[in-house]
Amino acid sequence: MRSPVLRRIRIVFSTLFFICFFLVFVDFKSLIPTEYFNIILFLQFVPSAIKFIDLRVFAAAGFLVVLVLTLLTGRTYCSFFCPLGIGQDLFSRIGGRLRRKFRRYGFKRPFTVLRYSLLAITLIVTMTWGTYMIILLDPYSIFGRFMTYFARPGALVINNFLAGILGRFDVYTLSNVPVVGFSLIAYAIPVAFFLLVGTLSLTKGRLYCNMVCPLGTLLGLLSKISILRIRFDETACTRCGRCSLGCKSSCIDFLKHDVDVTRCVECFNCLNVCQQKALSYGIVRLKKSVHKTDENKRKVIAGSMLALLGISNVTNGQEKIAPKPKKDSTVKENRTLPVCPPGGTGIEEFNKNCTACSLCISACPNGVLKPAFKQYGISGMMQPVMDYHKSFCTYNCTICTEICPTYALHPLVLEAKKLTQLGKAIFIKDNCIVKTEKTACGACSESCPTKAVHMIPYEGNLVIPEVTQDICIGCGHCEYSCPTVPYKAIFVDGNAVHVAAKKPVNVESEIKTPVEFPF
Repeated sequence: MRSPVLRRIRIVFSTLFFICFFLVFVDFKSLIPTEYFNIILFLQFVPSAIKFIDLRVFAAAGFLVVLVLTLLTGRTYCSFFCPLGIGQDLFSRIGGRLRRKFRRYGFKRPFTVLRYSLLAITLIVTMTWGTYMIILLDPYSIFGRFMTYFARPGALVINNFLAGILGRFDVYTLSNVPVVGFSLIAYAIPVAFFLLVGTLSLTKGRLYCNMVCPLGTLLGLLSKISILRIRFDETACTRCGRCSLGCKSSCIDFLKHDVDVTRCVECFNCLNVCQQKALSYGIVRLKKSVHKTDENKRKVIAGSMLALLGISNVTNGQEKIAPKPKKDSTVKENRTLPVCPPGGTGIEEFNKNCTACSLCISACPNGVLKPAFKQYGISGMMQPVMDYHKSFCTYNCTICTEICPTYALHPLVLEAKKLTQLGKAIFIKDNCIVKTEKTACGACSESCPTKAVHMIPYEGNLVIPEVTQDICIGCGHCEYSCPTVPYKAIFVDGNAVHVAAKKPVNVESEIKTPVEFPF
């Protein structure tokens, strides 16, 4: 086919796909059903591969669809389905508007040694050490971090600004949603990749895809035997060079009538600019040799990528906390293990399968999830971890387990989630203001949904907390509501492997936030 209609189809399809992904990550009101997430995430290569390796069911085999699509059509995944690739196209277009010379790409020799070395290193590290490197470079996870740490907060700021304006006219269609951030160091990797990918796409088109991205390199290898690809009609070509200048992958050597299929992302820009109709997209002509590069072909073991800081909204009711004590607490929390989200089954299993895409951080309605920095060690950086100083895990919520694209968080029915012990609450009496200030409290007991934390007689009319760990589920209500600073009088120490808690006798199943504290 020589028709420029192919390019228009690509633009329309990729635009719709990008909008869908954008909405998934910035939906701070949870308007999109979780089933919709699974449809969108099905064709994301690395999350799908990880889920398939874990579950071995066809419903998780979206990466196989991508492989078959690549064998048939070349690297169409990179232009049609990869959100980071589509985002690069957007930046590239903006760059062309800013400086016209950015639109004139021209043929460049491939970074063969660099890109195949990165692919080989990624495979070796994944097979011997774990998924950290592949989750660092996975395009879906990079995009997820961009959305969670930059786009979502921007959407919240705009929402709050409009809510403030409408509120002046007594119109309350929009409500103010708090913008919650994390420590500055957590933004280091997302900012670095934003600058790298953004700068390269703004000035050099798809250079990141064809120089760094291991998935792009892998699909490029498969494209060497694809059935459909861009072809030259040498008799019609005048060697004007327009195709080369318009190719954002810089893979068309018009002087040799050659297209480097390992770098071509099937954007069809060349079909649009060729005035002689010398280029077409169709079945490969076997008699014509293709550009040769390296010959390595291997299977990629799926991994996943960093989940740097997510910025999620904390429900408004959570702002009501206990008054600040008069004295600072002195006993440091002896936290031996972090708390991984429900559905993770255990820290080791969770770290192995999580791609750190930040979707759960973005979707968490209570904002209790944050990207890990050193809690899981180097291999678990940017994977989600519970931060009970900032919020707590809502007793009636299973959203994170429903939307995880890799099944690092296994789906949990609500009743099962209510009996899953993520960790155990530990009480530090020497920090409690009942002992240090002889003041009535009980915030932790009031907020505990299972009543694992309850009050017992202490001195005179005072009562003090006690923990029944068998029924504690490690949700963090008690830790979040405890008013002592800088160290809490009660905290949750994570379980290495999630276990079943005993069913409590009386459960306040609908508790959302700590209610009135007895101060």
